[in-house]
Amino acid sequence: MVEAWLYNEEDPSDQREPHRYSPNRPVSMDELDVLGVLRWAIHPSEPDAVARVEQICKDREYKNQDVIIISKEKLPNYEEKLKTFFTEHMHEDEEIRYLLEGSGYFDVRSPGDQWIRIALKAGEMIILPAGMYHRFTLDSTNYLKCQRLFKEDPKWTPLNRSEETDKNSYRTSYVEAFIKTAA
Repeated sequence: MVEAWLYNEEDPSDQREPHRYSPNRPVSMDELDVLGVLRWAIHPSEPDAVARVEQICKDREYKNQDVIIISKEKLPNYEEKLKTFFTEHMHEDEEIRYLLEGSGYFDVRSPGDQWIRIALKAGEMIILPAGMYHRFTLDSTNYLKCQRLFKEDPKWTPLNRSEETDKNSYRTSYVEAFIKTAA
């Protein structure tokens, strides 16, 4: 299942490294719940995996999907894209990712504005609420294949963190629902 910890910003290593403190500072699943992060373990090889994902899509009204492979060989402008994914941003839609192969990290902001690193591997699904600041990177395996799910037409528009996005209605709704509640 998903593992999370506080991200060590003083660690100068590549973004694809774990960036754990020593000793590690784990973040519980209850703490992720408070932030509105949803997650499931559904390994693609399970006989009912497709049906379980379809049920989540039905329950959450996801109508569209695609599959992306993030690797040096498959993604044009790979290094540039990784930098873009790792820039702190939010979306006006939920971000839903179901990892089919490979692994990577989502970093999300804690109520105290610290980074929380969430490690995901094949068979895990994560949903980040609209308005949540986050970023994404691969881990050192440099490979990920995932299904992206959408309520409507696919939207990937990142809104980088700024004073303007802090006032965005999706951001303010997120803060009211999750950050103020957690504080």
